[in-house]
Amino acid sequence: MTDQACVPTEASVIAPHDLQYYLRPGVLQLAALPPLSLYVHLPWCLKKCPYCDFNSHEVRAAEMPWQRYLDALLADLEAALPLIWNRTVHSIFIGGGTPSLFSPEAIDRLLSGIRSRLRLRPDCEVTLEANPGTFEKERFKAYRGAGVNRLSVGVQSFNDDFLKTLGRVHDRAQALATVEEAVQAFDTFNLDIMYALPGQTLTDLKLDMATALALAPPHISIYQLTIEPNTYFAKFVPLLPGEDEAYDMLDLITDMTGAAGLKRYEVSAYARAGHRCFHNLNYWQFGDYLGLGAGAHSKLSFAHRVVRQVRFREPGQYMKNALAGHCLTQEAQVSIADLPFEFMLNALRLKDGVALQLFYERTGLGLASIQRALDQAERQGLIERDLGHVKPSARGFDFLNDLQSLFLPSLP
Repeated sequence: MTDQACVPTEASVIAPHDLQYYLRPGVLQLAALPPLSLYVHLPWCLKKCPYCDFNSHEVRAAEMPWQRYLDALLADLEAALPLIWNRTVHSIFIGGGTPSLFSPEAIDRLLSGIRSRLRLRPDCEVTLEANPGTFEKERFKAYRGAGVNRLSVGVQSFNDDFLKTLGRVHDRAQALATVEEAVQAFDTFNLDIMYALPGQTLTDLKLDMATALALAPPHISIYQLTIEPNTYFAKFVPLLPGEDEAYDMLDLITDMTGAAGLKRYEVSAYARAGHRCFHNLNYWQFGDYLGLGAGAHSKLSFAHRVVRQVRFREPGQYMKNALAGHCLTQEAQVSIADLPFEFMLNALRLKDGVALQLFYERTGLGLASIQRALDQAERQGLIERDLGHVKPSARGFDFLNDLQSLFLPSLP
């Protein structure tokens, strides 16, 4: 998850504060704290994909220091406990990297350590990201036995040519076998699919989507390939489909998923009834999340303030500092001026929008702080609203960046 925070330097170390620092009086007054999620980052991959700007690092599975990393994660959690004491965790998301490089025994140790330290909802959603080519038969059932109840499979494409272009370590046959294994092991799972790939046509995408939907996934996350800074593709830019063709591809995706019974509920997410991802919804509704692991971000609310934190990005530095009890490299209180934009940046990703009461509950601010931007967005046809609810219009969803930018803090 990308936060609106400065990039930290690995040289800086933030000393942990006493709990009273977070509980001191302030200008905000939150009536209640939002739902709390837990994100755990496992940063290693077999191979760095040319489009990927996530905090991931190539490693041979045999060389991965997973025991030490798990020790660091649990030490990190121990240090953070005072900040979330007595709060219930609604969802856990184990992301990466390639978390399925970790054995079921390692995931069991991780989740057991979390359960022994935190109070989880009985129906807590526990998602693990998995990539084809990193599992053996029955491995997913072992993850299920460890406490994972939702899988997110990074397929990206079922076309061997496009998989090679994307630098993926799996092929079509492995992707199909992985999804079939997921179907047998989990009641709910997600497929990650990418579109607007180099050389991809509308016909190519239609075949990819037909293959994906034939597997009857309850949830699909679909992302347009974009060129991110500091990636291989940024240095050696491939020829991508044009903007108009990319729009046609998205329309095709929406039509095909809708016909298959999956409803678009967020910019990049489509789900059957009852299979929306709570963890992601909590992000978009400005809920709280504690991030553990190399480079992980946290957003935590207290009665009088909202705080963001960043942990050391490089795995070796993270392990060293987490085990020493100080893994934070950045911490900042979200300013009152920034809160409206941070809330609306997330909430407007939801196709059905949000209740305006939620803005007050999650930010402690009155609607007057966003009234001007709401009025402007309505005049431009970018939102639909009534007295209690706001959502992006069809035009607003197509021009989401323009809509979100209306809520940026005004310059003095």
